[in-house]
Amino acid sequence: MEIILFEPEIPPNTGNIARLSAGLGIRLNLVEPLGFSIADKDLKRAGLDYWPLVDLRVWPDWKSFRGAWRGGRIIATSARRGEHFSGYAAEEGDGVLFGKETAGLPEELTEAADRVYSIPLRPGVRSVNLSTAVGFFMGIAMCRLQGGAA
Repeated sequence: MEIILFEPEIPPNTGNIARLSAGLGIRLNLVEPLGFSIADKDLKRAGLDYWPLVDLRVWPDWKSFRGAWRGGRIIATSARRGEHFSGYAAEEGDGVLFGKETAGLPEELTEAADRVYSIPLRPGVRSVNLSTAVGFFMGIAMCRLQGGAA
């Protein structure tokens, strides 16, 4: 199981996700360009002192990541389309792909994914915070992988 952030833009979101990644023992992949420097103080602050525990990989672009991917399925997430996130049946080798905060994932990435899931929202609400969305999906995934109901 791996988390993949496509062109993340907001340092504290990525820092929070890194902290979750460290806690769960899940690799965190960042696909450039990033909207910040890895040395950003807000990124480091959000990740607290867990950075040494983060299995972090930074990729120069999507093509590089995809060419090196040796995991299983790529599971895309979307605020606007896809199956309800509660139906996500996680598998050990999954890479769960999240888009950038301002634009989500490009259509070609969602089209190429093995599955697409969404968190349904009330009309008028565009999206939830990226780190919240990652928490939703990883919570469901870890529960299902460990044999529990989510």
